[in-house]
Amino acid sequence: MQDMQAKLRADYRPADHTIGSVDLLFRLEEHGTQVIAVSQVKRQNPAATQLVLDGDQLQCIGVAINGEALAADRFEVGENGMIIQADLAEFELTVETWLDPANNTALEGLYKSGGAYCTQCEAEGFRRITYFLDRPDVLARYSTRIEADKALYPYLLSNGNKVASGDLADGRHFAQWQDPFPKPSYLFALVAGDFDVLRDRYTTVSGREVALELFVDKGNLSRGQHAMDSLKLSMQWDEQRFGLEYDLDIYMIVAVDFFNMGAMENKGLNVFNSKAVLADPQTATDDEYHRIESIIGHEYFHNWTGNRVTCRDWFQLSLKEGLTVFRDQEFSSDVGSEVVNRILAVKTMRNHQFAEDAGPMAHPIRPDKVIEMNNFYTVTVYDKGAEVIRMLHTLLGEARFQAGMRLYFERHDGQAVTCDDFVAAMADASGVDLTQFSLWYSQSGTPVVEVSESYDPVAQRYRLTLKQHTPATPDQAQKRPLHIPVALQLLNQQGQDLPLLIDRKAVAPVLDLTGSEQSWEFEQIAGPVVLSLFDNFSAPVKVMQPQSESDLALLIAHAKNDFVRWDASQRLLAQQIFAMVEEEQTQLSMTVVDALRAVVLNDGLDPALAAEILTLPAEAALAQEKAGLDVESLHLARKAALTQLGLELEDELSARYRACIQPEYQQTGAAVGERALKNACLLLLAHGGKANSEQLCLKQYHTANNMTDRLAALNALNQGALPGAADCMLAFEQQWRDDALVMDKWFVQVATAANTDVLTHIKQAMAHPAFDMANPNRVRALIGAFASLNRNGFHAPDGSGYRFLTDQLIALNGINPQCAARIMTPLMALKEVDGERRTLMTVELERLASLPDLSKDLYEKVSKSLG
Repeated sequence: MQDMQAKLRADYRPADHTIGSVDLLFRLEEHGTQVIAVSQVKRQNPAATQLVLDGDQLQCIGVAINGEALAADRFEVGENGMIIQADLAEFELTVETWLDPANNTALEGLYKSGGAYCTQCEAEGFRRITYFLDRPDVLARYSTRIEADKALYPYLLSNGNKVASGDLADGRHFAQWQDPFPKPSYLFALVAGDFDVLRDRYTTVSGREVALELFVDKGNLSRGQHAMDSLKLSMQWDEQRFGLEYDLDIYMIVAVDFFNMGAMENKGLNVFNSKAVLADPQTATDDEYHRIESIIGHEYFHNWTGNRVTCRDWFQLSLKEGLTVFRDQEFSSDVGSEVVNRILAVKTMRNHQFAEDAGPMAHPIRPDKVIEMNNFYTVTVYDKGAEVIRMLHTLLGEARFQAGMRLYFERHDGQAVTCDDFVAAMADASGVDLTQFSLWYSQSGTPVVEVSESYDPVAQRYRLTLKQHTPATPDQAQKRPLHIPVALQLLNQQGQDLPLLIDRKAVAPVLDLTGSEQSWEFEQIAGPVVLSLFDNFSAPVKVMQPQSESDLALLIAHAKNDFVRWDASQRLLAQQIFAMVEEEQTQLSMTVVDALRAVVLNDGLDPALAAEILTLPAEAALAQEKAGLDVESLHLARKAALTQLGLELEDELSARYRACIQPEYQQTGAAVGERALKNACLLLLAHGGKANSEQLCLKQYHTANNMTDRLAALNALNQGALPGAADCMLAFEQQWRDDALVMDKWFVQVATAANTDVLTHIKQAMAHPAFDMANPNRVRALIGAFASLNRNGFHAPDGSGYRFLTDQLIALNGINPQCAARIMTPLMALKEVDGERRTLMTVELERLASLPDLSKDLYEKVSKSLG
């Protein structure tokens, strides 16, 4: 049984020993890889007489100190590591281990991905390679020698710069790599395989030449150019926006198909999920192009925010991830559409992060307690963490924020530090007291802001009152008021901006809400006000602000901030859908229909923004707003709204659809926006269900010259439950059955199709040759998509969806526990559903809890769900 003891942030202590450098030798074989680690160890705690090393699922061959093999009574090997008797101030430690990479299905440590060896060491995977001080505050310089069969593995890669290579006996060869920068063990990487290589160069701002190499599976070279272009764009942007320059002679990216994450920022050698690298117009959608650009940027930006300055301990994960997500969001906004990128980030918060805050795994962006660290690579740590950084940027402004970044690097380059160190640098550089703001790091849950308004027509004064509270979460019963930046604008009934005057002085359009309740009085307001709050999502909060249909429609039509226009559309549609669920009305009001009609007819509106406005709130986001709503009623109300819009706006949607058709495919911002709007119109038309709409879908599917349009047509047919869907699904499968990444799109369509026997189709798809339970991409595309995206199917009233997911989690528990834990989240949403469904979910959670070999990954989530 694994150790299920929780670790506490408060228990952090510096390591008794540190390792200044380590020389690694890998002799690669599928089932018998030899690893020899020679570490230079130095005692930090004078009282320490034992060296305690981490280790997991290793075969220890031998241990030596200063070249002398240790007798059996000098060291003890346990399930979680090794204890060595070593009452020495400094010494050289040699540890030899044997590994079985081919059977490492957990994809942590060293494993085989197809025909290549690769590693994943974050968070605690290095302990599956050798016995080591596997903690982020132990920074060492690494030298790595790799030996392997030359014919099978002509490329031998590791961190840093290659300093030697050559041939060995028996058809083998070696490569030697040295990383000049001290790093924690989680940033170690090794790759060995036979690849196609895309090569390029980048000249840094100071004139240094950097070799760029992108390694992909044979035959995929043409699908790597977008990733290479994105890398060069990222390097240039980081120099221009943050003044940060790359520091090695070479930057390598390797794409592998078996990978638990999106990518990993190992120093100089990023290992990527192939899904986050490979793209061409025939196989990748516009969304995937964007995602690749974002992830390439994210991992590159980690070179400074994560590698050069890293985490003291894993509770500080948001130090690097929240900051780097903020940086990749800024990158995407600067090189693409600012409003669309902001909308995408906010959708992640509302659809996923708010649910996490409301669930059993609620935790601050800096957690206080963990059992399995892999469970805290969460939307809270990453995306809410990024929103906290964004609020800092809002409060300080660009100039003072950049001054804080410079001070942060000056103080901490080459160190492992804490979130408090980052906030201190921001406070010291700006002169702003951030004491209360720091509560965002330690307090969990989503704050709720209640809004009340009053207007005095005689005095021409408008009074705004805001109250904040954060509901109790399983980890914290008591909450304190936070420092919340509230961006706002006031409009008159004609949609014109009103000046913000208090005591006859203009005030900034960002208010500081710091107390439980605060009021502001604005002067010289000549008539009733339409209020827009939290513009651009200035804080990750839920807002209780009753507004009329007409006020929201006015914001959609006239707000200068594009994000406000989208947000108003989402709120208006949500209000209407809730009214339909509660049977207060049977369909959308004409105010709503006409507001969206105006969007379709507005040729001057950014097409990408128009597409987002025409996209209804997801069922997951709606369920977050009103927990406990009947699942089927919510699904039917949202579907009825889609059908009504498809019918009421048929002429306008059809005309706009035709106007957006492009004679040739282009991967430009304008072309992407036009495709997005065209396909948003097509989806609404498909929901309308008319025969001519089906013909539009079929024509687009069969004539599409790019994957974006082809997949959008297929999705429209499936979501509209149109008769032609089955034939197009078959055609898609026959065309792409040998391309695993494209087949993931087909698996998602199977999992999310609007049919009553979806589980039958999913089980059939699991028998498809392209499906592999050991590959996280396949699992997420079919099983994960069903549980997270097909809300109505997953929450079937007979509990069949819950039983199916639990069956797969039990299978994955013995294959890849990390993958299992990541797809089980929908089974934890007990608060979102009615009592009968809650009972059925609890039965399945108890079935998981009864497993005798339940992994730490699943145990933590199951035990917290059951309370």
